[in-house]
Amino acid sequence: MNPQDPLANLHPLREPELIGWWPLAPGWWLLLALAILIVAVAIYLARKHYSKNAYRRRALRQLQALLSQYEADGNTGDYLGNVNALLKSVALRAYPGDSVASQHGESWRLFLNRSLPPEAQLPAAFDNAVYQPQAPDIDMMQLHSAALHWIKKHKAAA
Repeated sequence: MNPQDPLANLHPLREPELIGWWPLAPGWWLLLALAILIVAVAIYLARKHYSKNAYRRRALRQLQALLSQYEADGNTGDYLGNVNALLKSVALRAYPGDSVASQHGESWRLFLNRSLPPEAQLPAAFDNAVYQPQAPDIDMMQLHSAALHWIKKHKAAA
């Protein structure tokens, strides 16, 4: 019998190389492609939403300019007429197929009030305020906040 230990004659174990992260497995490629697709769709939808609402941002800037002009000169008649014209142009852009252009007076006010909460409704004096030589007694800040709310929150036609 051999007094030597047979295990001592074995060579040391060779460990395999560590698995690298490259090249990626096919599942990771699919996941990467899906992530890129999701990001591309999100960017496309965000840009579409942004450009679709450009008329709102432009109208809000115009409304702020009208308020600044009103605060400077205090001409109520001009302010009423300009805000009414601005709301009409926004409505024509938002509802191109509807009969917005022909609405005036009470039907125009009711059309606008449909998108406004009860506390921000336009008063009945707004109906024909633009057509009167003397501006009626309308709270201009209420009118401004109603116009601001309507421009921001109206639901545009698809």
